[in-house]
Amino acid sequence: MKPIKLLLSLLIASVVLTSCFEDNNHDIEEPYYTLEDVVTEYEIWYVNIHKSSAASDVPFVANAFTLSFINGRLYANNNLVGFGTSGSDYGIQIGTYNTNTGYLRVNHLNDGSYEFEVTELSNGDIELYNSYNDASYVLEGYSTSTLNWDKIFYENIEYFLQEYDVWAKTGTSIEGELNTFDDENFLSFTPEDVTSFYSSQSKVGTTIANIFWNYNGSYSVADYSNEAFLKELTLYYSDGDTEVFELFIDTDQEIELYHINSETTYYFEGLGFIQYKKKTSTVQKLRKRTKVKRVQKVRTQRHIN
Repeated sequence: MKPIKLLLSLLIASVVLTSCFEDNNHDIEEPYYTLEDVVTEYEIWYVNIHKSSAASDVPFVANAFTLSFINGRLYANNNLVGFGTSGSDYGIQIGTYNTNTGYLRVNHLNDGSYEFEVTELSNGDIELYNSYNDASYVLEGYSTSTLNWDKIFYENIEYFLQEYDVWAKTGTSIEGELNTFDDENFLSFTPEDVTSFYSSQSKVGTTIANIFWNYNGSYSVADYSNEAFLKELTLYYSDGDTEVFELFIDTDQEIELYHINSETTYYFEGLGFIQYKKKTSTVQKLRKRTKVKRVQKVRTQRHIN
């Protein structure tokens, strides 16, 4: 009988220990985070359009490069001109938000009210999902000091070109061969079809309203694998002509176009800054960030200053 009693004793002890262990588990409280804690964990959220998908876009999210949730106010960087310095690193206030119901409810100044489910992903990312539009946006969290502002600027350079009504030629280098682009004095990069452009031979000094657009077409921007802050801009004219340039950004309002074939450098200044905020702007209705695929090239030409 002793072996059986011992076995029963072991079984009873095992059950008691297991119960105690389970009860102790119940006493351990998981950390509690509110939705407000989640959306304010980082100062600034980069809207990664390449990880996002939408049957129908939520305009103020699709147009933004960054979002910030601060004390019930929603901020966004919608422009690359002045990126990081538009009043503050957070951009401009575009609305208000609250998280009291467990959902992120946004009241946009122009677009109205939207509700999002918020899901925490890995590595400081969150997902905003709007069921009405079946739209999912992935936001990557940063502090203003750790966000790579330059990287985002150059990754989205197509949109920078669209932020002025026109680019007016201000100078041409002495170096270089004569070519047909010498006569083109204005360029305009517009949001329709993401990459459309217009070119004009109107005289230097012509007001924006009086510019006659002689040419139009599409354009592409390629990366140089060995040059982080230099891009290749190709203009595809509707008449079949193609012009290829190295694109160098001097300031938020000045660019250089180095014509590779002729080795001529052209200097342009942006006129008519477009702030992407107001719903009343016809341009604003057309502009939407999309997934841009870049061709990678190795730079072989040296830029002439």
